[in-house]
Amino acid sequence: MPRRKLLGLLIPAGIAVAGLSSSFMMPLNDPAIDYARAPLDDAVARLQKRLDKGETRLRYEDEFGYLRSTLRELGVSTASQILVFSKTSFQAPRIAPRTPRALYFNDSVAVGFVRTGDLLEFAALDPKQGIVFYTLDQGRAAKPRFERRDDCLQCHQSGATMGIPGLMVRSVTTDAAGNPILSAGGFITDHRSPIAERWGGWYVTGTSGTQTHRGNGAEPTSNVTDLKPWIDTGAYLSPHSDIVALMTLEHQTRMDNLMIRVGWEARIAMMENDTLNKSVGEPEGQIRPAIQHRIEAASEDLLQYMLFRDEAKLTAPITGTSGFAEEFSKQGPRDSKGRSLRDFDLQTRMFKYPCSYMIYSEAFDGMPAVVKDHLYRRLWEEADPTVRQIIAETKKGLPAYWSQAR
Repeated sequence: MPRRKLLGLLIPAGIAVAGLSSSFMMPLNDPAIDYARAPLDDAVARLQKRLDKGETRLRYEDEFGYLRSTLRELGVSTASQILVFSKTSFQAPRIAPRTPRALYFNDSVAVGFVRTGDLLEFAALDPKQGIVFYTLDQGRAAKPRFERRDDCLQCHQSGATMGIPGLMVRSVTTDAAGNPILSAGGFITDHRSPIAERWGGWYVTGTSGTQTHRGNGAEPTSNVTDLKPWIDTGAYLSPHSDIVALMTLEHQTRMDNLMIRVGWEARIAMMENDTLNKSVGEPEGQIRPAIQHRIEAASEDLLQYMLFRDEAKLTAPITGTSGFAEEFSKQGPRDSKGRSLRDFDLQTRMFKYPCSYMIYSEAFDGMPAVVKDHLYRRLWEEADPTVRQIIAETKKGLPAYWSQAR
């Protein structure tokens, strides 16, 4: 089947849309969403429940507070550490080129740490509600507690996050103190972005050959493997700000935003569908053609992104420094031939097999059935044959026709 190209339109909820390239703010208080009050089942919420039941506890360190303990409890590796020195956080006064903010992440949660900061920051991916923000006080406490922080949406719900509570990786030009130079503009980056546009305001350890990027200071410097000329690396859990970890987070942030946005679109559309059916006496659950088209059009943007259709091509090999790539690859399910969607290429493209590993995420599984049905059919039609074989052997809950790929 030929690839279908769909255009994005800025249209309010309730009107059929053709893609999501342009975004509006999704209604957080819509009955189908209820972002502020719906029950949560993200990694941080689960950890808080374990703490409340006395099943675990957080250990405090004088230098890092609860950072190391929370990373361990959340299953986040220190090899994922990346360092951002641009003042683009609510803890901006404490962030500078000599004291960057550290971020750590896995498939379901990101953790932010600022030297001398009062709080740890958390962004957890709920399977249905999207990114939920929390903080943890860094003062020693008998019962440390995560606090939900919806005021983060002032920055984390915008066109850059596709109109839902989400995450983004920004590339900005800074002055010597780390302040973004607004007149210089900037980029929201993901796997589609040319390397030359990426990582302004970030430290980057690793090699990219002749490919230059904007990382490592007001005077960007590529192919850096040691950050000691810039920072006290001993003041962080890792001396690295790994280039492969940065690339992975870039891919993952937009993938997260797309999954949640499409899921929300479908939930709102299906509630409208049920109301329409009830008003005209049609069977509950029967999907009206206009609603089906609306959901499928929104889902198509997610499909094309997860298949890396517009990925920026690498013109030289990429090599990290922290061991993140090796750790990351070991985590994925593998088919009978030992292949995994978490296997990196890093020679001419990011991954060896072009389909997002986030197909295994709870957020993917949490999307409405009408979305997953469409995505599975379109993946069957458009994915590379090797990708189909890997998915067929490693993904649970596939439609029966996927058995043909094994």
